[in-house]
Amino acid sequence: MSEQHLPVVVIGGGPVGLAAAAHLAERGLEPLVLEAGPSAGTAVREWAHVRLFSTWAELVDPAAEKLLAPTGWTAPAGNTYPTGGDWVAAYLQPLADVLGDRVRFGARVTGVSRAGRDRVVDAGREDRPFTVHILWTDGSGGGREERILARAVIDASGTWSTPNPLGGDGLPALGERTAADRIAYRVPDLADPAVRARYAGKRTAVVGSGASAFTALALLADLAKDEPDTHAVWILRRGITGSTFGGGEADQLPARGALGLRAKAAVEAGHASAVNGFRTEAVERRPDGGLVLVGDDGRRLDPVDEVVVLTGLRPDLSFLGELRLGLDERLQAPLALAPLIDPNVHSCGTVYPHGVNELTHPEKDVYLVGMKSYGRAPTFLALTGYEQVRSVAAALAGDREAAERVELTLPETGVCGGAGVFDEPDASEAPQSGGGCCGTPATLQIGGTVTSGGC
Repeated sequence: MSEQHLPVVVIGGGPVGLAAAAHLAERGLEPLVLEAGPSAGTAVREWAHVRLFSTWAELVDPAAEKLLAPTGWTAPAGNTYPTGGDWVAAYLQPLADVLGDRVRFGARVTGVSRAGRDRVVDAGREDRPFTVHILWTDGSGGGREERILARAVIDASGTWSTPNPLGGDGLPALGERTAADRIAYRVPDLADPAVRARYAGKRTAVVGSGASAFTALALLADLAKDEPDTHAVWILRRGITGSTFGGGEADQLPARGALGLRAKAAVEAGHASAVNGFRTEAVERRPDGGLVLVGDDGRRLDPVDEVVVLTGLRPDLSFLGELRLGLDERLQAPLALAPLIDPNVHSCGTVYPHGVNELTHPEKDVYLVGMKSYGRAPTFLALTGYEQVRSVAAALAGDREAAERVELTLPETGVCGGAGVFDEPDASEAPQSGGGCCGTPATLQIGGTVTSGGC
């Protein structure tokens, strides 16, 4: 098969990966989406109960909407906030269904390289197609391996599967692995009876300072109203400042601003107590089962029953090791993009839309898009990912003018400095805000309805 007839492989069947397929199809290119999970939006399904803090109007990609329209699909009301489950059921799964055989499930990518060339070899490199190694899985956990060829590779696999550890140095704290049965790395779904029982009447350490941490504090505070012994110990790696709780009413994403205020209320009401300037070095298990967190400054906190670690996510680059990627040494984001998303400086209100120019690597026709393109940086918007894949698809189709044209205007908050939602900041010395969008889900209660911090 000639290279121009090979598919463009898209790794990941989430919101940005499926949007990439829609844009490629619109350009007359053949996409092949490889999703490791069993269905569209596998990661989103893990927080299906959470309501996002972006509206439907900001969550539907234009090219995807064009694909869906002939099926009779109707876009939900643009000014409403869906849950993750709504997003999957009303948009992501129907989009995957329309794409049909262009989306394959149970397809875990284990490696990508140039056919017949490892990363060392220069000769004829760009003339060779990509080889993508896949482990096909089934319900029993077994599987078969396959190798397919591709003309280009778009990695939209995100960062959901690789949360940052508890340790303040970016590595697991001593004892973190052995205490894994008492440590969670996701916002708990307290609507689940089993999960609720795990935290009800308990002391829970919440580690992190972004939107997901705000969510956990708010949810535990609500639980404390029914279970008075429930208490959260909020552990921050920095001190508490005026920006600790985000932008509040100044945030142009109202639900996100309200989330920070909800967390602040939890602290003020005494449902949570804060420990700042604490970087965990070790976790010790007491004979009674309690956990003691030990800081790198020697401090030992009072025992807790559970720990919820919400210190951000990081990209899995292991299967891209034979490709020549140009990544920033700190953020693990593309070199040209990294200065624009540095959490010490930027937020979703100050990072301008970007595309193929910022996403290009030394390895031609390889692109990291979506949350994965941000590496360890937070504050990612779904709209940003849609604009990225529109630009990349145009470039792969040879339409450079369209690829370099900006077709997106992002809201300016003027208050953000670093927090994210799918990718929480690791609570370093970066300025802090209430969060970005399209990240680790965040939830709060306003007026009896759940609004929240997802995309």
